[in-house]
Amino acid sequence: MAAAGISVLLLVLFLLPMAGVVSADNTATRAPATSPAEPKSGPVFIIPVDQEIERGLQSFLTRGFQEAANYGAVLILLEIDTPGGLVSSAEQIGTMVRDSTIPTAAYINGDAASAGSYIALNAGSIIMKPGSMIGAASLVDGKGGSVDDAKLVSYWKSKMVGAAELNGRDPEIAAGMMDKNIVVNKPELGVSKAQGQIIALSSDEALKAGYADSIASTPEEAITSLGYSTDDIFRVEHTGAEKMSHFLTNPIVMTILLFIGIAGIVIEMLVPGFGVPGIIGTLAFALYFFGNYVAGFAGSETWLLFILGLVMLVLELFVPSFGILGLLGSVFLVAGVVRAAYSYTHALFSLGIAFAAAAVVITIVAVTFKERGIWNRFILQDSLTKEQGFVPVLEKLSLVGASGVSITPLRPAGTASLNGERVDVVTEGSFIAAGASISVIKVEGGRVVVKEAASKENGI
Repeated sequence: MAAAGISVLLLVLFLLPMAGVVSADNTATRAPATSPAEPKSGPVFIIPVDQEIERGLQSFLTRGFQEAANYGAVLILLEIDTPGGLVSSAEQIGTMVRDSTIPTAAYINGDAASAGSYIALNAGSIIMKPGSMIGAASLVDGKGGSVDDAKLVSYWKSKMVGAAELNGRDPEIAAGMMDKNIVVNKPELGVSKAQGQIIALSSDEALKAGYADSIASTPEEAITSLGYSTDDIFRVEHTGAEKMSHFLTNPIVMTILLFIGIAGIVIEMLVPGFGVPGIIGTLAFALYFFGNYVAGFAGSETWLLFILGLVMLVLELFVPSFGILGLLGSVFLVAGVVRAAYSYTHALFSLGIAFAAAAVVITIVAVTFKERGIWNRFILQDSLTKEQGFVPVLEKLSLVGASGVSITPLRPAGTASLNGERVDVVTEGSFIAAGASISVIKVEGGRVVVKEAASKENGI
């Protein structure tokens, strides 16, 4: 029995390791495959970059980034579709994107052209919609002409190259997006550029060249591809004031507002009494400054310059300053208008057009309503007429040669009786006593001149 028990114990000890191996194998067989990481949860902010790049867009993006920070966002997705814009604004926006403490990504759903491509390159990731484009970032002037200044080209090229290198993208391709003079040959990346050409990549080309991290049809797909949850998405929209500002800062609209403002205020000053031109002109200027203020172009000092200029022009109408107040008011007004615009050159150009057009309208109105013009204040227009109750003094020419008697002493003026009528008379300087005989020698308007008649005793 003892031998049998020992045999059973040895058998159990021999089988225990084998049972462990089977258990381990079975456990390994049942273990699930490695699952993908859970998406990062938290607020995701989508901010559109869907207009020309200028200070108005910069102000909008600053507000969007601030709201994202306040909400504790885990990702900011820039939804880009822009033709480009001002290099200065693009630089500042690029710096804001690059230095953001919140991870950023660019979703190009249209064109990230010119300065738009620079903004996209500063983001942590780039996702493109099928059919979208990135590149074509050569410098152009305000008229769309190519800028060939070597310093400016070199500067902008360094900015593009630096932005590309941030996330390990080929810097030569970025340089080829803006410098038409260089040659780029990257067959392994599917990019080939001859001299005189500019690189613009489609979504597929950008993906192959490493300028896009993925392709997605919607912003939500882009967010998912980056490993973030789409359960808490916020889209930053333009406020009503920002939309209105975008309209008011359109170059054509700005010129029209300046024209209406100048014409309305000057017409009101030259032909006062209507009220309507002055109100409309003031409103036009207010809209001009409001649009530029909301867009971030104008500060409070521009309102101060405008108000001071307006006050001085009004005072010129009532205070004799020999034109000094009018001149200072005009200078302040022009300074306010120019400082409020995003470009001094454009402001002066718009102001010139507005002044020329306003001058024509002001001239027409001044001629049409010339009888109401302010210049009439400096011209004596009144006349003394019978219709207004004024009776002119009649010349009594019939009294010439008439004889009569002085009623009062004439020293030299007094009263006399001529043809039975009391008449105010005057002598040529001599004294005539009362009761003396007189005769009329001449009549000058209402002045009857007499002399003492010769006595009969002295006659022949």
